[in-house]
Amino acid sequence: MRPEDRLAELRLTLPAAPPTASGGYELAVRTGNLLFLAGHGPLRNGEVSYVGKLGRRFSLDDGRAAAELAACNMLATLIATLGELSRVRRVVKLFGMVNCTEDFERLPEVLDGASRVFVALWGDAGRHARSAVGMQQLPSGMAIEIEGVFELADG
Repeated sequence: MRPEDRLAELRLTLPAAPPTASGGYELAVRTGNLLFLAGHGPLRNGEVSYVGKLGRRFSLDDGRAAAELAACNMLATLIATLGELSRVRRVVKLFGMVNCTEDFERLPEVLDGASRVFVALWGDAGRHARSAVGMQQLPSGMAIEIEGVFELADG
């Protein structure tokens, strides 16, 4: 089953692709058969949906939802960059940054919200290496930001 068909089956609606990057960087950079995505946050209609810290303003479940939304933004960038999700051979690595209180320790569980999206779309090819780190602050106060590395089928 194509990933786009699976999106509909999962009832996941992708936001519009994030706006072009401001500053001296790109949202997506390809080298060989790898595509690197810059950090993506939980944007909805171009606005950050989760502003604040996990462990203070947001619960673990909120964090998972924010990670899922960030993953959907990553998918929107993949489609804008590649034309279709079927060009992704596998998800290689996610790096998740969580805006959290000093005593919040459930960082990997927050990133599960994003990981579940990729595994649901690509099955075993969606399973990836992953890092999850806590941060004092993230851009615009967003609760989570996720980077990704994807292997492309046409490399």
